[in-house]
Amino acid sequence: MGILLDRINNPRDLKGLVPRELNKLASEIREEVVATVTNSGGHLASNLGVVELTIALHRIFESPRDKIIWDVGHQSYVHKLLTGRKKSFASLRQYGGLSGFTTRSESEHDPFGAGHASTSVSAALGMAVARDLSGDNYHVVAIIGDGAITGGMAFEALNQAGHLGSRLIVVLNDNGMSISPSVGALAKLLDKLRFDHRYYRVKEESRHLLSNLPLGKKLYQLGQRLESGLRGLVSPATFWEELGFTYMGPIDGHNIPELEGALVKARDYLLKPTFVHVITTKGKGYRPAESDAVYFHGVAAKNASTKLIPTYSEVFAQTMLHLVRQDPRVVIITPAMPEGNYLNIVQAEFPQRVFDVGICEQHAVTFAAGLVTQGYLPVVAIYSTFLQRAIDQVIHDVCLQDLPVVFALDRGGIVGEDGKTHQGTFDISYLSLIPNLIVSAPKDENELQHLLYTAVKSDHPMSVRYPRSLGLGVKLDKEFKEIPIGKWEILRDGDDVAILAIGSMVAPALDAARELAKDGIGTTVVNARFAKPLDEELIKELASQIKRLVSVEENTLNGGFGSSVISLLQGSGIADAQVRCLGIPDEFVEQGSQDILRAKYGLDRSGIAQAVLSLLPNATSSSLSKNRNEVGSALTRPILGRWK
Repeated sequence: MGILLDRINNPRDLKGLVPRELNKLASEIREEVVATVTNSGGHLASNLGVVELTIALHRIFESPRDKIIWDVGHQSYVHKLLTGRKKSFASLRQYGGLSGFTTRSESEHDPFGAGHASTSVSAALGMAVARDLSGDNYHVVAIIGDGAITGGMAFEALNQAGHLGSRLIVVLNDNGMSISPSVGALAKLLDKLRFDHRYYRVKEESRHLLSNLPLGKKLYQLGQRLESGLRGLVSPATFWEELGFTYMGPIDGHNIPELEGALVKARDYLLKPTFVHVITTKGKGYRPAESDAVYFHGVAAKNASTKLIPTYSEVFAQTMLHLVRQDPRVVIITPAMPEGNYLNIVQAEFPQRVFDVGICEQHAVTFAAGLVTQGYLPVVAIYSTFLQRAIDQVIHDVCLQDLPVVFALDRGGIVGEDGKTHQGTFDISYLSLIPNLIVSAPKDENELQHLLYTAVKSDHPMSVRYPRSLGLGVKLDKEFKEIPIGKWEILRDGDDVAILAIGSMVAPALDAARELAKDGIGTTVVNARFAKPLDEELIKELASQIKRLVSVEENTLNGGFGSSVISLLQGSGIADAQVRCLGIPDEFVEQGSQDILRAKYGLDRSGIAQAVLSLLPNATSSSLSKNRNEVGSALTRPILGRWK
């Protein structure tokens, strides 16, 4: 750790540093961020771009009394280093370590937790209004990126902030990127401002000059009135001022004195909402990240697998390329995730049929619904955790009208180190509640391509969820085939217990069955690839003949796949079946590797086998648990009581 950084234990320690030391501190911080993130994984380029801005914010404002709210929170690593967390910085995104996002429970300097975009202005306005109602006088600052500000929620908040006129500072961290380059009309507006520094500088120089001339004050006031009528013809800054904000910028986001000057003015002299437009370079100071900010937005840990097996995301993209080639009606929509979904290969060949709508999940879903009404077949490529933001649109705009939109849900289940805000552990539950919607998950990458093909052909809304991981390495069929909707498949026969596994849980269920077979325990393993509709006939048959069932899902138990199985049996009058459900309990899943977390919740080979044994009181397995993960064995596995 650098000499100066080693002296910074809280934001107050920044106050006495001189400009030369501040620049050295910025260099030391970048070295620490690069060393840590390239080793353990995380968001690199975005944090390198806000080093000077973070230093300036903590020198000008008094955290935690003043509230500094980072939108998304993935660019808060520098903030963590400066607010007493540098000794534990190496634990970033590790099990039991620092979160990769802002977290209220982690530090008093994190006034609001976030992992999704476009929330900061709303939260900051709430804090500012609470301050005004309480008669307090602390400052509230929201830092939001040019990608996040395209989200509808951000504009809803800006609209109310301008209306209320509460003292609030919004800092736009403008680097022309979200994860990939920002898109839309607002991005074009920011481009104009980004390359036109004249507005702010001329305005400030004119005010200073006129204030020193006879009648200068009156001339300046006259100039302001003329400006309100003419500025819109020459400067896009009018957009923010018409919303009720005082606009300042563009400001060099890597010039600490310039940043501090603007922040002091926003803090001390402006008693209304202020919009500070800061220009930064994503990946600043680390040449690989500066030259490829998309790739270095998030980097994997050094020990990440390098096997020559495609990820599920890559198989999704290859499948979509074939489907787009086959059917001119197929189009793809993604809310600012073209790289995460590997859609660049489709964009390269069919640029007019891949739509990046920005960080606008609600719009993405209803946009897809509109396309369906005119004969197109849209596939919405979205992460499970982000579809949560568009539940009403899925219900009201798609499923209520039974419009055949396909939802390709990447990152379904436990995603790992990104933690609570990004785990995709709710989608089976919240989607299974919706009429007309088919809910599915493949057992492997080959079945993924067939389910996507089935979804496009289904003539109903359908979701296909798949995990964040490499595939299983199975051979991919050259020809797509439709899978009968609602029909499961038996992968292994046994007379003692039946395991009903869905999606990513099929592989460990098969592993558990093979382990149990060594001790003479016969296990039927079912690939329950549809959570809705269920294969009612097969469930009843297994419940009547084998009578012992274990359901396994990488999803919350509440309202999930296992819950649906139990409800079906209750309604069918099968009273002598025992059912044990494995899944995620009623809690948010913390950060950590996927292996550690699956072991914790009993969603690995050993945990599934233990659940099977629990239904066979007299059975034991001599080979089981010998190599069980130590963390997993020390923690309680969530198991619902049997239904009888």
